[in-house]
Amino acid sequence: MQVTRPIGVFDSGIGGLTVLRSIIEKLPQYDYLYLGDNSRAPYGNRSFNTIHQYTWECVQWLFKQGCPLVILACNTASAKALRTIQQKDMLANYVDKKVLGVIRPTAEVIGDYSKSKQIGVLGTTGTIQSESYLLEIKKFFPDVEVHQQACPLWVPIIESGEYNKAGADYYVKLYIDEVLAKSAEIDTILLACTHYPLLQSKIEGHLPPLIKVVSQGQIVADSLADYLKRHTDIEENVTQTCTRRFFTTSDDTTDFDEHASVFFSSPVKSEYTSLTSDN
Repeated sequence: MQVTRPIGVFDSGIGGLTVLRSIIEKLPQYDYLYLGDNSRAPYGNRSFNTIHQYTWECVQWLFKQGCPLVILACNTASAKALRTIQQKDMLANYVDKKVLGVIRPTAEVIGDYSKSKQIGVLGTTGTIQSESYLLEIKKFFPDVEVHQQACPLWVPIIESGEYNKAGADYYVKLYIDEVLAKSAEIDTILLACTHYPLLQSKIEGHLPPLIKVVSQGQIVADSLADYLKRHTDIEENVTQTCTRRFFTTSDDTTDFDEHASVFFSSPVKSEYTSLTSDN
């Protein structure tokens, strides 16, 4: 079997596939390995320590599969685990590998989308409580005011395949109304969860027509392309055979494949991993 060194893409479930899809569209030449920790999803309402533990276990599994670079395509993991992983966990055994998140590249550009300098950020409870977007956006756009709104029921609705049904509209409108009530001048809404693009049409349907909705896939893809140009040592260590593999910690791969194919916009055939049993 041909040895590959793919770019690893991790999410607590299937939302990260929206990011992977954009990355492959931008950088199709590389090999990719996706891991969804579906058996323990969603992460959004879990504690800091639990999110860090789960994320680090998944990152180490991706390293063991040969990934020299891992993208945390999960805002909750990026908010609550990335810093500790980068500054502590990797120092002992993984100094030659890299882990990147989705919050910083988004924060670097999101202010450019807003004319009113009033942005609404929709995310999981974990992402919102971390205040990562408040802090990061302020670094790059000090004049931008950020209005956060946790949407704790959206990921369960999406992961259960209920996002296209009429019942989802109630919960979409509930959180949209709450964030808009925080400022009448919001002109940009950031979907700060990689699951949320599947609700984007419903979200836009409950917003005034002049408010822009921004998802992260293209932003992260553009940022990764720039990163690889600037870090040739990493780029040269990623194999380029256009291989794509998908893994889930759920033992029901058929269910994963059905939902994942919607997120990825093409058929997905996944493999099961227990994280601990694979070499």
